[in-house]
Amino acid sequence: MNEKKNYTYHLIAIFTVGVWGLTFISTKVLIANGLSPKEIFLLRFLIAYIGIWFISPRKLFANNWKDELWLLLGGITGGSVYFLTENMALGITLATNVAFIVCTAPLLTTIFSLMIYKKEKATRTLIGGSLMALVGVAMVVYNGSFVLKISPLGDCLTLVAALSWAFYSLIMKKMTGSYNTIFITRKIFFYGILTTLPVFMFQPWKADLSLLIQPSVLLNLLFLGVVASLICFAIWNVVLKNLGTVRASNYIYLNPLFTLVGSAVLLDEHLTIIALIGAGCIMGGVYIGSAVRFQELSFLFHL
Repeated sequence: MNEKKNYTYHLIAIFTVGVWGLTFISTKVLIANGLSPKEIFLLRFLIAYIGIWFISPRKLFANNWKDELWLLLGGITGGSVYFLTENMALGITLATNVAFIVCTAPLLTTIFSLMIYKKEKATRTLIGGSLMALVGVAMVVYNGSFVLKISPLGDCLTLVAALSWAFYSLIMKKMTGSYNTIFITRKIFFYGILTTLPVFMFQPWKADLSLLIQPSVLLNLLFLGVVASLICFAIWNVVLKNLGTVRASNYIYLNPLFTLVGSAVLLDEHLTIIALIGAGCIMGGVYIGSAVRFQELSFLFHL
């Protein structure tokens, strides 16, 4: 029974990352309709926050101020900082650079988790599977058209986004053992919104609000707010709790694969042999990395 339950969490992780992979397409549609990335993020989290109140406990604050601060940090790392730095980077450096660097988040999560949580162990196979998946990500992201263009500011912002998500995963590991998952998710949305508002003091809202009633805009916002945020953030926190931070984060490598497939089906974008080989590497790497059990990883400390 426990084994069957474990497989269920793996399937939930794949579903969640699959939805997140499709958010790029929805965001692209919304930007084409006149919304800026920061406006999209604010609306996305606002919809999710309103929605989660219907199912969330009416508990307003954490049990103590230290836990409340941890939830604030969760809203910053998994919300405002992650999305804002990623979106700012897209305006400075190549989208391929952003897509690839962001996908280093699982590897960073693994490294930090091993450093901070002494009980969290990984095998050589897990690390090998992660690196294999990362190579596949590079092949999928560049899709046969490798263009090296280093942009120090843009690439550094993207690295901040990856680091931010890694820290978010560790914060969730700490919090999910003490509080209801829905309560934690609601607090993440709240603090994500709150810490994004100051940005509008420097870059005011520009989009026409009448855009929001257009069917294509409304449907994509609902997808981002309800499915990709409200539902997926909540179940991802459950996955982190049950699979462990390292193993769950390994599924993030599938993100560009779902984006690739979604773009080919919905946007009729071209696929290359290199991208398909990369997709195989991602699936193989994720399978290897997620199928193994955590064991002693002494070799890391002897390199």
